[in-house]
Amino acid sequence: MMCESFSYTHICKSCQQKFLQPSLYKRTLHNNIQLLSFYKYNEIKELLHTKHTDVGYHIYNILAKHSFAKFAEELHTKENYISIPIDDQVTSGYSHTAILNKHLNSYNIKPMFNKLRAKNSVSYSGKSKYFRENNPRDFELKNFQGDKIILVDDIVTTGLTMKQAIDLIGHNRVALALSLVDISQK
Repeated sequence: MMCESFSYTHICKSCQQKFLQPSLYKRTLHNNIQLLSFYKYNEIKELLHTKHTDVGYHIYNILAKHSFAKFAEELHTKENYISIPIDDQVTSGYSHTAILNKHLNSYNIKPMFNKLRAKNSVSYSGKSKYFRENNPRDFELKNFQGDKIILVDDIVTTGLTMKQAIDLIGHNRVALALSLVDISQK
């Protein structure tokens, strides 16, 4: 997909090694929650745009393997966490946030699904901060046990979706947030 060479995978192993090695970017969100992201938007923009297509399922699995799975593998702590994707509603045959969340499964991170869903299904893609502020996601939180929560999303732009999720869950329960991309990282 990137170099147009023949490959049995959607992105050849050579391109995965050359172009998909993550970095770690940090930003402090609402209530001092740390957001960790792995790529700059311009590095993987075309790959992110596949998320509502059939090939997006495969692309998001490749991205998650290089970033979220590697993060979970390298998180050496005695603490146990629960990871929750933001609005893992299935669209286009899969949920891109559920794919990312699944790759966090490790000895101290337990992915949970279908816990945080938006009642307002309005798309924020390409919308202004004003639009986002005036059209909240109106999340619904299902009961679960756990006080050390990792929130998972694919792209963070203004941080308003994360803020809404943190406010609903409670900032004292959210340990950190993870995303593939934080648009504020240039």
